[in-house]
Amino acid sequence: MTEATTGMTSENIASFHLIRYGTARAMRYMAFDRPVLRATAGLAFWRLMGTGRGRAMSLGADLRRWALFAVWRREADLESFLASSPVSARWRREAEESWHVRLAPIVSRGGWGGVDPLPGPHAHPAGEPGGPVAVLTRASIRPSRLVAFYRAVPDVDRLLAHQHDCLASVGVGEWPLARQATFSLWRDAGAVRRFAYAQGEHTRVIERVRAERWYSEELFARFRPLAVEGTWNGHDPLKGTLD
Repeated sequence: MTEATTGMTSENIASFHLIRYGTARAMRYMAFDRPVLRATAGLAFWRLMGTGRGRAMSLGADLRRWALFAVWRREADLESFLASSPVSARWRREAEESWHVRLAPIVSRGGWGGVDPLPGPHAHPAGEPGGPVAVLTRASIRPSRLVAFYRAVPDVDRLLAHQHDCLASVGVGEWPLARQATFSLWRDAGAVRRFAYAQGEHTRVIERVRAERWYSEELFARFRPLAVEGTWNGHDPLKGTLD
């Protein structure tokens, strides 16, 4: 099994895991975990990633915190991984902090490494009005556009910090500088739309992305959080929203 395989269905469930270790030496697990994940039954797609220090994609890396995004063929496959995988066992044993969320795909556009990790149609609607939404955006940035991209990041990061309806956000990446993503949690779908289309600075950046062709590949996916466990920076950002 590679990092992306075929045979996915509309019943797929996704998951996102954020793990903080006590030392930067944990970066060695990026290499150790890959063979284990490749051999994990029912794991249709996965990306093991480092994280940034800001709320969006950034140049600063947090070498103690790592993330896994995964798509599973069945929820039972995710259950088996969490119960018996040596990767999840180490999370329980060694991590200072961990946060895990199960995600029902709502919509997905684009590709990741040349494949669609979340092929539709998806069985899960957007959910009840006012319910929380998770968003994953990722991009492969063209080398000629790296400077322009990272000059725009601080303004978007500051804008995110002032979004009261953004419950949490983290920049993640599978490859330094050029392959970056952001995973964020929002109070509802309306908050996502307001940030995407009604904020001047963010809208200007998106217009430049399109006009100047910053990305060679990109993905936008939205999810309904189903269940959550653990803490993220000392608390659960979804606490009380899934009741």
